[in-house]
Amino acid sequence: MGNLFNMDNALFTFLGKICDVIFLSVVYALVCIPLITIGPANTAIYYATVKVIRRERGYLFREFFKSFKLNFKRASITGVILMLMYIIIAVDIYASWRTVGSATSINSILFGIYIAIAILLTSFTIYVFPVLSRFELKGKQLVKVVFFMSMKHLPFTILMLIIQVAAIVGVILIPILIFVLPVLSTFLISLLMERIFKKYMPHSEGSPEETGKDLWYLE
Repeated sequence: MGNLFNMDNALFTFLGKICDVIFLSVVYALVCIPLITIGPANTAIYYATVKVIRRERGYLFREFFKSFKLNFKRASITGVILMLMYIIIAVDIYASWRTVGSATSINSILFGIYIAIAILLTSFTIYVFPVLSRFELKGKQLVKVVFFMSMKHLPFTILMLIIQVAAIVGVILIPILIFVLPVLSTFLISLLMERIFKKYMPHSEGSPEETGKDLWYLE
């Protein structure tokens, strides 16, 4: 009976994780409202999800806003550029979709091309903010690394695409899920993403006690 009220038992640990998921999703949704902050918010939610919820290091909001501030400039610029690209491709897809089935087949071909571009863009988006949260990359180097990872680890990329699309559709169909799905989808994506990152992370020589560094991301 005493174990039931032990704060370290499985039940309380699970409930604590659920609370973390909800709280972090709410903060993420609020921070995204200005739109220009979507980039840093995506970087921060990945960082906090992996470090705090998965690795149980640090404090949830402290780690979220630490990453948010640290990557604000790079992630904001990246986020704004991606938003503009999504708007352009969405307009192109809609315009070509309305004319699919017309006398010429060019519209059907363009529709397929735009869909392919949208998939590539979404794949890039899935990788770029986690990469920003972990690596010091800028400009062309960032673009090259993200495209390289997304193509080299294509099976993982496809799985992460499915997770991301399912989360977006879930929020569209049931808006209240915005307070759960951002972190849940990030958590699931991180299970695959971290396996990729470990291939590119430099391994420290010596234990954390010897180096004085908490290399939580290598666990």
